[in-house]
Amino acid sequence: MYSRIGAAAFKENLTNTITLCRYLDDPQTKFKTIHVAGTNGKGSVSHMLAAILQTAGYKTGLYTSPHLKDFRERIKINGEMISREFVIEFTEKIKPVIEEIEPSFFEITVAMAFDYFYKEKVNIAIIEVGLGGRLDSTNIITPELSVITNIGFDHMNMLGDSLEQIAFEKAGNVSNKKFVDSA
Repeated sequence: MYSRIGAAAFKENLTNTITLCRYLDDPQTKFKTIHVAGTNGKGSVSHMLAAILQTAGYKTGLYTSPHLKDFRERIKINGEMISREFVIEFTEKIKPVIEEIEPSFFEITVAMAFDYFYKEKVNIAIIEVGLGGRLDSTNIITPELSVITNIGFDHMNMLGDSLEQIAFEKAGNVSNKKFVDSA
């Protein structure tokens, strides 16, 4: 939706994501996570962390966006994409709540990833933010670690017009998170 209509797709709160995840019994609280935010490099950092953890023997989930060819690229465990069957079954299962609250594509996708990682019993999942941190749908997790890559002037119409404002938004609520500055 964001790529089609721009800033009008941006939601000012996390209500829909919270509602979807409550409907699913809050799967995001049932596995460990690492949250990756920033302007440039978050995809690379997310993939590297997932590869390191997988090599170390952990069953590792990876949530990224956008996808290049196949929607299922966004949600992987140990490098394997989510199954088509899970995507279809998940969508059918949450259809009543979709019709009730009309969540965005991204909100649905985040809830799907969390549900999949829980059901597949990952040891840890690397969660890449979408647009920003504080109001990003992924920011309902309580990560073991938060990583913020380089911050640049992106999405200024929604995140602020200074690097400080953009960094604040992308950092999300880091007061309860362990923080690593990768700059």
